[in-house]
Amino acid sequence: MPIRTHRGRAAVYRRIWGAPLRSPKHLIVTVMILVAIVTGIGFLVPKLLPGVDQGSISSAASRTTQTDTEDAVPTTQPTELTETRLTEPPMTRTSAAPEPAALQVVRKWARAWVTHPDGISNKKWLRGLAPFTTEEYLPVMESVEPDNIPATKVTGEPKVVESYTASVTAEVPTDGPRLSITVVKTDAGWRVSNYGKAA
Repeated sequence: MPIRTHRGRAAVYRRIWGAPLRSPKHLIVTVMILVAIVTGIGFLVPKLLPGVDQGSISSAASRTTQTDTEDAVPTTQPTELTETRLTEPPMTRTSAAPEPAALQVVRKWARAWVTHPDGISNKKWLRGLAPFTTEEYLPVMESVEPDNIPATKVTGEPKVVESYTASVTAEVPTDGPRLSITVVKTDAGWRVSNYGKAA
């Protein structure tokens, strides 16, 4: 028979709500059921409400980013204009007549380069080059084997190819390859910063 009195309904409600508290087992089962219901709602809500899904959130975020980027365009224009004003490098080399001291270093370096008696070690050979070579370039010369140098003497005077206030490039003839030697002005004077075979 249906429950017709308020007292009867209240007793039924107390029985339902008091069920989880009757024992620890009832409480654990009730908590698990509630967790399952909440999880199910979490999965169903995005499907039931397509307007509030990750896609719409992502598109809204992208629109916001795009708007911010468009607003930021004017701030990048001064940088671009500044870069286009640089029509030439900040430092330019100035042509000048070669200093005699620079050519003297070229001569001495070339003579030291062709001086490599049989069996001379790389370290001993470099000691002859060290007074005329920059500290930065001297370690590069450590890879050169003196026995492989195909020249034994300088056969002429240096011929200037390029001359600037702080650097000079000259070609030196030998009984082997023609050398192209570049010297630069340092605090210690003119020093060789590079060499190779002349073209």
